[in-house]
Amino acid sequence: MPDENLTIEREGAVAVLTVTRPAVLNALNNDTITALEAAVSRLAAAGDVRVVVLTGAGDKAFIAGADIGELAKLNPVTAAALAARGHELCRAMERMGKPVLAAINGYALGGGCELALACTLRVAADTAQLGQPEIGLGLLPGYGGTQRLPRLVGAGRALEMMLTGAPIDAQEAYRIGLVNQVVPQAELMPRTLELAQRIAAQAPVAVRCILAAVREGLGMTLPDGCAHEAGLFGLAAATNDWREGTQAFLEKRRPRFTGS
Repeated sequence: MPDENLTIEREGAVAVLTVTRPAVLNALNNDTITALEAAVSRLAAAGDVRVVVLTGAGDKAFIAGADIGELAKLNPVTAAALAARGHELCRAMERMGKPVLAAINGYALGGGCELALACTLRVAADTAQLGQPEIGLGLLPGYGGTQRLPRLVGAGRALEMMLTGAPIDAQEAYRIGLVNQVVPQAELMPRTLELAQRIAAQAPVAVRCILAAVREGLGMTLPDGCAHEAGLFGLAAATNDWREGTQAFLEKRRPRFTGS
């Protein structure tokens, strides 16, 4: 699916999804969102893809937010529709059944920060900056930032970021738990791909079960979440990967997981 706004490359079982609008800091316009929707759907259905890496082209920006020219033309109805579309894209990323790693190579602002929040893990270059600057435009985050950011870093820190609009650097993002790792800019993709390949080598059904247990369990009481976990534990026990993993441990060899 050739697209001027997006590329998909493969590194074995890892797919690298790159937003390719570096001249405008990879800003999200309507066509780019359409391309992302199609790519996420395609990669979710690809049985030979176990992990997805999302990044931006160039060394200045991951995704520096929305296309302000398009935002300025919205009315209450079209604005709500755009937010709903962004929410659906983020939910689709979260529900792919496979981890999505954000390789944050520069500015991750507004909708770009929100897409990173919807990823499973976030690896940031030491030059990266993250933020929700919508308040400066008379707006609020519309792709789930008001919900995911507080869940990740706590309400107080999230509100400070959203109410001031001030971005934070990569080290501060790491300190508050917004990103999982900070690495030198030149090492961002090699280190992210190394992490992605390590996850891709694990049992795919167990990976899906872990993602579902955490994602769905966060909205449950602790007893209900534990019951949900127990059901998924039983589901994993029915797989060939469970038998392979336990047998490989007993035989002191590496497991060969097939996803069945």
